[in-house]
Amino acid sequence: MLAPLLAGLGLGFSLIVAIGAQNLFVLRQGVRREHLFAVVAVCAVSDAILILLGVSGIGLVLQAVPWLIVVVRWAGAAFLVGYGVLAARRAVRPSGETLRIDTPASPSIPDAGATIVQTRPARTTLVTTVLTCLALTWLNPHVYLDTVFLLGSVASTHGDGRWAFALGACLASLAWFSGLGFGARFLGRWLDTPRAWRILDAIIAVVMFALAFSLVLPH
Repeated sequence: MLAPLLAGLGLGFSLIVAIGAQNLFVLRQGVRREHLFAVVAVCAVSDAILILLGVSGIGLVLQAVPWLIVVVRWAGAAFLVGYGVLAARRAVRPSGETLRIDTPASPSIPDAGATIVQTRPARTTLVTTVLTCLALTWLNPHVYLDTVFLLGSVASTHGDGRWAFALGACLASLAWFSGLGFGARFLGRWLDTPRAWRILDAIIAVVMFALAFSLVLPH
């Protein structure tokens, strides 16, 4: 079962490692260090559910109702536009958020513990964060095309090893989102000014608008 597991791991990484709305959201939450466990869990569990649905053969059922993908495509495009507008507004009218960490240059008592002062943006609620993450995941038609249809089709070629293939794909998803989210904190030193956050939000806005436009193009 090692061969299908490694095949699922490789294909899972190849499909998930791309600039997209979901990855940008995880990255931003990681940099903000905000509700990160919940965000990573939602993304990994959602991917696992979609992968298992695809391997179980549900992808063949969804192919019989192509109008469902059209509905998801337009709903996803509308949501991406809304999220892009919010990011663009943050870029134009910044709130002054940073991730700057200040420590005393010469503490009077060695090893006594330096006082750490963190300037952070206003936190969003856990419910809002989770709902946004769910929308970015489940309202993206590409997740059905890639995770359900493609992974499900490839998994079927492995016969009895298709569940090992699914396990490999799930592990790839968990590893990627964990690394992306918890590794993003190391970007804090490059985002220690409001200007850097404006640039990040501007990039997010452009990507969101581009993704939304791509969803409504004729397919």
